[in-house]
Amino acid sequence: MELSPRNFLIKASILLRFLMLLFLCCISDRANLCCNHTFPTLKLKALDLDGDLSFENTHEAAKDFGNIYHLLPSAILYPKSVHDISLVIKHVFEMGFSSELKVAAKGHGHSIQGQAQAHNGIVINMESLKGLEMKFHKGQLPYVDVYGGELWINILHESIKHGLAPKSWTDYLHLTVGGTLSNAGISGQAFRHGPQIDNVYQLEVVTGKGEVVTCSDTQNSELFYAVLGGLGQFGIITRARISLEPSPKMVKWIRVLYSDFVIFTKDQEKLISSDNAFDYIEGFVIINRTGLINNWRLSFNPKDPLRASEFNSEGRTLFCLEMALYFNPEESDTINLKMESLLSKLDYIPSTVFLSDVSYVEFLDRVHVSEINLRAKGLWEVPHPWMNLLIPNSRIHDFGREVFGKILTDTSNGPILIYPVNKSRWNNRTSMVTPDEDELFLVAFLSSAMPSSTGPDGLEQILTQHRRILEFCESAQMGVKQYLPHYTTQKEWQTHFSLKWENFVQRKMDYDPLAILAPGQKIFTKPLIHFPDHQPL
Repeated sequence: MELSPRNFLIKASILLRFLMLLFLCCISDRANLCCNHTFPTLKLKALDLDGDLSFENTHEAAKDFGNIYHLLPSAILYPKSVHDISLVIKHVFEMGFSSELKVAAKGHGHSIQGQAQAHNGIVINMESLKGLEMKFHKGQLPYVDVYGGELWINILHESIKHGLAPKSWTDYLHLTVGGTLSNAGISGQAFRHGPQIDNVYQLEVVTGKGEVVTCSDTQNSELFYAVLGGLGQFGIITRARISLEPSPKMVKWIRVLYSDFVIFTKDQEKLISSDNAFDYIEGFVIINRTGLINNWRLSFNPKDPLRASEFNSEGRTLFCLEMALYFNPEESDTINLKMESLLSKLDYIPSTVFLSDVSYVEFLDRVHVSEINLRAKGLWEVPHPWMNLLIPNSRIHDFGREVFGKILTDTSNGPILIYPVNKSRWNNRTSMVTPDEDELFLVAFLSSAMPSSTGPDGLEQILTQHRRILEFCESAQMGVKQYLPHYTTQKEWQTHFSLKWENFVQRKMDYDPLAILAPGQKIFTKPLIHFPDHQPL
């Protein structure tokens, strides 16, 4: 088809601007043999920073919890102010789209697939902003203002001093605020409060242009919702205003077992649909585990010790429903009555009720205990090929029949979490993608691989299992979505975002048109140029 004169002039104009920018870029960096071939060390060193831009020991930024990808950056920024982050990104942006320099924000390094890495680029160590003053506001709608590099565990410790705490958590608290808000932040409280991205009043963001923008539901709202669940594609979260509620002092922690997957999931669904239920609801799958009950006795007390001692888990596929009730010491009698009433409506195996009363902090920081034990055994810094799936409620039984006991024959490589969430308290304006149904199940395969192993506990074997699960979901047309997604092609990402893709691309054009940010996600590998047909290059 022939171009109209108007379209021809527009495309010719864009091409001319591209050539001019490329020419200027090459002239300005002639000493470096053109800016897109050599890292512009001298210019970056000349920036007036409050913190430090280091070109040494960059291997630290090529590590993450996944321990699968190791992409070496050229520099690490240790910012001491938001201005530092803005200045570096603005400098990269002004280099133009002829530069291939990318920037990634790294929090506590808990990414799985190299999402916070930047090959030959700049990694911003967000924890350098950790420990700066938190500002609490006590009122009808209490909140705390924190830096994006702050850890949730630190927010917990500081907020309970004021008798307050965030409403929604992740299972592991040694993560940064910016990191979880860039994904979603889902845990056993999400059925009641929604994920962490729906418990934020305001953000401060540094966009891919280096602009520092304050945003909320009523101010720069498009950027606000783009960044929440946006996988770091539109800006770096430097401050957040987190919603709080009164904090309890104690938690009654309860576990019960099921042998029937359908009954197990039906009871979970029943609990999250009740207004007066537990404060936390999760679950996990146990396949062919020996000595399960004895292991639990280290932390939990069986309600019926004699019957519990006769229970045998070996060779069985079991499903554990894990629940918690928050309370204060003076409410012990009332909370026990509530617990008994709630448990009486469930169809678990009667001999498998296990209870533990712990402090609120101890309960929320429970995974850290496992981390300490694994570190002591040298088993923490191993590959972690985790996979998290959101399954539509209508297909969870099909999923369970195929995966638990067929594709997976044991759970020795790590826990498999499974619990329902409903989207009644989720805001669909965020960038997060979920299946179409209102009620979903999060299924998390939290595997650890043994280095150098070629057996069932080896990385390749675990990844093969994960591929089989994904292939089954696709062939059965389940409508599954990955949480903390990982894809390698833009076509796969387009399928993932589905109806949200066009808006996602538009937001990228608006806030990071040169595709500078979060290259480890592999969503946009080159700048987006706005042609008349609105298609990115």
